[in-house]
Amino acid sequence: MNKNTFKTYVLLAALGGLMVLIGGGLGGSGGAAIGLGIGLLFVGGSYWFSDRIAIAAARAKPVTEQEAPELYSIMRDLTQASHMPMPRIYMTPDPQPNAFATGRNPERAVVAVTAGIMELLDRDELRGVLAHELAHVGNRDILIGSVAAAVAMGITFVARMAMWGAMFGGGGGDRDRGGNVFGLLAMAILAPIAAAMLQMALSRSREFEADRTGAHLIGTGEPLARALEKMQLAAKKIPMNVNPAQATAYIVNPLSGRQVNFAKLFSTHPPTEERVARLRGTPQ
Repeated sequence: MNKNTFKTYVLLAALGGLMVLIGGGLGGSGGAAIGLGIGLLFVGGSYWFSDRIAIAAARAKPVTEQEAPELYSIMRDLTQASHMPMPRIYMTPDPQPNAFATGRNPERAVVAVTAGIMELLDRDELRGVLAHELAHVGNRDILIGSVAAAVAMGITFVARMAMWGAMFGGGGGDRDRGGNVFGLLAMAILAPIAAAMLQMALSRSREFEADRTGAHLIGTGEPLARALEKMQLAAKKIPMNVNPAQATAYIVNPLSGRQVNFAKLFSTHPPTEERVARLRGTPQ
């Protein structure tokens, strides 16, 4: 079993466990079964429809080779070098320079770039970014990211159900009801935090690996390092409206401009400085 497959199983187990925990708090064994069913529904939907969900959320549109010849030229070279199928190419209207990959397997992969990235990066830097996104496809990271997003969204959804049940549900005496309310409220707060931390940790590890794999594909990490520096600076100045659960899919955090800098534990992306240093071979 490879590393990415193992991470996927861990995510599935974590999602099922959290859903069962919340469902059990809501309605005993019956509620646990319902929670598990909802969890599996979120995972299945995120797997089969990950490309459609991400494309729709980003308002991305397909672009033809006539419309974006440079994108197609670079991607065709990269896929031939890595012996991978050509992904579908999409573009979003966002002025913030960014990019993401989606799709449940290489045959159904999509690589999307923003309008802003085409204006900011030169050809070598764009090549580094596209190599990074193709690395996500080749490493099967998209499935892990999709399941991680399902964890965050699914746990939040069920936790809100738990909070609603705690506040307005019936049953039990006043003493028991008071204890249940506080227990469910605590669960409703802590479960989404646990899911988010899991999603963030996986996102950080995937970004480092995609950086490494992409740099190996083009033979150098310098173009991607320069691109990351430019994009990170621009992301802090140009806002982007992205669902936080989908933010991990992007090469740099699209919410950087409004992100409060807490500890690394609560970051969806590795620090850009660390990524650049690794790409340039500078020891930390």
